[in-house]
Amino acid sequence: MLRGRIVVLISTFPSEDIAASTARTLVESGLCACASIFPMRSIYTWKGAISDEKEFSVIFKTSAASAASLKKEILRVHPYEVPEIIELGVASASRKYLEWVAQSTQAVAQKRNNSAKGRNPQANVR
Repeated sequence: MLRGRIVVLISTFPSEDIAASTARTLVESGLCACASIFPMRSIYTWKGAISDEKEFSVIFKTSAASAASLKKEILRVHPYEVPEIIELGVASASRKYLEWVAQSTQAVAQKRNNSAKGRNPQANVR
């Protein structure tokens, strides 16, 4: 088992169609390796009232290197005024699963790192 190089992000959506569309887009973009969708019932306070709603929770699996970009994209496309976006570190994962997540999100993480290097003129100085 390997530690700490993948994370999960959790977010809730108002419908299964929106959850699935968002999940598919984010997996296709390479920001996450997998997204699992679960129906749920949420009871919460909102603008002074108690709400009791059917929602859909999505668990996004990604690399630690891609997590910040994934959070930004979820926030950008999310239909809620205040979306739930929770990041949880993974304490342990099997080697093969870790390798698969890393491989699935590698291109996005590399592109992000290359972009960061381009903005910092000292990044390429040895």
